[in-house]
Amino acid sequence: MTRQGESAATAEQQRWDWLKQEIKEAGPALGIDDIGFTTADPFLYLREVLEENRRKGYESGFEEPDLDKRIDPSLTLGGARSIIAIAVTYHSKMENPPKSAPGEYRGIMARSAWGLDYHTVLRDRMQRLEDFIRERVPEARIESMVDTGALSDRAVAHRAGIGFYGHNCAIISPKLGSWIFLGDMITDIPFAPDTPVTEDCGTCTKCIDACPTGALVNPGQLNAQICVSFLTQTKGMLSDEHMRKIGNRLYGCDTCQIVCPKNKGKSWNHQEELKPDPEKAKPLLLPILELSNKEFKQEFGSTSAAWRGKNPIQRNAIIALGNFKDKSAVPKLREMLIKDVRPVIRGTIAWALSRIGGAEALEAVQAGLAREQEHEVIERLLTAQHILEEEQRNEQEVEVQ
Repeated sequence: MTRQGESAATAEQQRWDWLKQEIKEAGPALGIDDIGFTTADPFLYLREVLEENRRKGYESGFEEPDLDKRIDPSLTLGGARSIIAIAVTYHSKMENPPKSAPGEYRGIMARSAWGLDYHTVLRDRMQRLEDFIRERVPEARIESMVDTGALSDRAVAHRAGIGFYGHNCAIISPKLGSWIFLGDMITDIPFAPDTPVTEDCGTCTKCIDACPTGALVNPGQLNAQICVSFLTQTKGMLSDEHMRKIGNRLYGCDTCQIVCPKNKGKSWNHQEELKPDPEKAKPLLLPILELSNKEFKQEFGSTSAAWRGKNPIQRNAIIALGNFKDKSAVPKLREMLIKDVRPVIRGTIAWALSRIGGAEALEAVQAGLAREQEHEVIERLLTAQHILEEEQRNEQEVEVQ
């Protein structure tokens, strides 16, 4: 290259360095809490990890199925030169959270579902960033992704210096913790990469030890099929073990982040759109069972918990009522057991009644058996009947003594 050519190349790189610095400084004004840069080189190390997860059946099924697309940014944007990673914090604490009480038990949404749907918020932030760049580089080619893109948001964030891979599979930022949403922007602008974070979890295994179902099978390795967060988003019937472990969770699970020492003392509440409405973040359970599709959309449609529709949320509300052993719920559960057209709901009610216990619950199960025609639901009702009859016999024996 001639001296003149070298000078031009240097000037060009300085232009991108200046723009990179401008972007970083503009982050807070754009509503972005951290910004990192990395190359658009393929994430080659990921292939072995992804193949192992697929081989072991650890995938959730929500991922991009094409492994090549998950690894190679150029398959999303031809001519890609770099990737910008962003982090947006979300609320991890609620002011004056409502309390559960007998007859007024409540479920809980994961913090990622508090406030406005984070997809909407992140798309807004990515659009602000894109507009900022296009004002300065109109010819730039840009492809933004929020959660649903082909690339691994965590892999991008790690390589771009946002944070490190936690044992809980979250990206943990040294300054922000793991209460962050991630977004990626692939571009043909050759930004210089940032340095990845070298901090790690060390020997800490608190998240692994606390995981309700043992889904964290190894540090940084998750069996998504048994993760409580995944289970709450499925649409089928769940096992007795998993329903017990779900507790009163309606959507998602925060356990591995709550126990994380890296989150100690870190709480963010400046992203106004993500501020929780207590009655949506910790809603009463029984009213959820009354919601029509239209009413569910009106109540929860603006949150990220709504993407799978009302059925999983209503099923999880029934599970929660069972785990609370809420006898006041039995009349409503009996009504639904007789009238609801959804086998998953009726089968889950059978389990919940067996957890609640009592003569009224047994009568409800027997009423359901007299009408039920779905084989799997009948099996669950028979199991529930056996449990409740055994409970009744034990109580009678105690009385005789």
